[in-house]
Amino acid sequence: MSLPVNEQLKYWGIAAAVFALMLWLLGDVLLPFVIGSAIAYMIDPLADRLERAGLSRAAATAIITIAAILTFALVTLLIVPTLISQTAGLIDTLPQLTNRFQAFLGERFPSLLEEGSTIRQTLVSIGESIRERAPQVAETLLGSALSLINVVVLLVIVPVVSVYMLLDWDRMIARIDELLPREHAPTIRRLAAEIDETMAAFVRGMGLVCLILGTYYAVALMIVGLNFGLVVGFIAGLVTFIPYLGALIGGVLAIGLALFQFWGEWLSIGIVAGIFVIGQIVEGNFLTPKLVGDSVGLHPVWLLLALAVFGALFGFVGMLVAVPVAAALGVITRFAVNQYLDSRLYRGDDGPGSV
Repeated sequence: MSLPVNEQLKYWGIAAAVFALMLWLLGDVLLPFVIGSAIAYMIDPLADRLERAGLSRAAATAIITIAAILTFALVTLLIVPTLISQTAGLIDTLPQLTNRFQAFLGERFPSLLEEGSTIRQTLVSIGESIRERAPQVAETLLGSALSLINVVVLLVIVPVVSVYMLLDWDRMIARIDELLPREHAPTIRRLAAEIDETMAAFVRGMGLVCLILGTYYAVALMIVGLNFGLVVGFIAGLVTFIPYLGALIGGVLAIGLALFQFWGEWLSIGIVAGIFVIGQIVEGNFLTPKLVGDSVGLHPVWLLLALAVFGALFGFVGMLVAVPVAAALGVITRFAVNQYLDSRLYRGDDGPGSV
C-alpha cells in the first residue's frame, strides 16, 4: 500500500529543507565539490563517446585528465598573466578616462559643465569614487577570490573531485536509480531526463557559445589594437549566457575605450563597433540555434531571478547551483501544469467533454 500524498509531500519537503540548510551552512566547504561535479557533468558525454569507441572508463578518464592538464597549463602560461595585467591596467586607467571624458564634454559642450550643473557634479563624484575605491575594490575582490578559491582548491581538490566523479559517474547514476521509490520511478526518470536535456543544452551549449564568442571578441579587439581588448572580450564572453547582455556590456565598454583611444580615427571606431555587431549576428543566427537549440526553456528573466535569489541566499555556491535548480524547477513546473490541466480540478466533474 502506497503512502498517502500528504505523507509523501511531508517527507520530500523535509528532504528539500535539509538540503537547503546544508547548502546554507556548508556553502564554502561544498564549493570544490560543486565545481568538480559540474566539470564531471559537462565532460561525461565525451567520456561516453570514448567508451563507445572501445576504451574503458578508466582509460577515457585518463585521456581527458591529461588533455585537461595540458590545456590548463597552456592557458595559465599564455593567457592568465596578460589577463591579470590588462585588468589591473584598466582599473588604473578608469580615473584618467573619466577626466578625459569630462575634458571632452568641456571642449565640445561647455554649457553642460558649467559650475554647479548636475552633469559636472556627477562626473566629479564618479571620478572621486573611482579614484578612491578602485584599488580597494580590486584588493577586496582579489582577497575574496583567494579566500574562496585558494591555491589548494584550484590545484588539488577540484581536479581530484572531477576525476573521481567522472570515473564513477555512470555507477552513481545507476545507484541513484536503484534508490528511487518504485511507485514513482518511471515519472522521476522521465523528469530527470528532461532536466538533463535542458541543463545539457544550456550549460554545455551556452558554455561553448561563451567560449567561442569570448575568444572571438578578445582576438578581434586585440588585432584592431584596442587597449584592454583581452579583458573586454573576456567580460563579453563571460556574460553571453544572458541574451544580448554580453554584446551590450562588451560593446559599450569597447566602444567607449575606442572613442578615447582612436578619437578622430572613425574607421577604427567603426571596426570595433562592427566586431560586436557581427558577433551578435553570428550568435543569434548560428551559434545559439546550433549549440543550444530552441527547447531549453530557460527564460532570461527566470535565469536572472534564480541567480539573484540563490546568490543572495547561499553566496557563490548558490550562484553555481542556480542554473541546474532553475532548469529543474522549470521542468517540474511544466509537469505540474500538465498534471493540473489533466485533473478534475481543471476539467470539472464531467470529464474531458465538459465545457
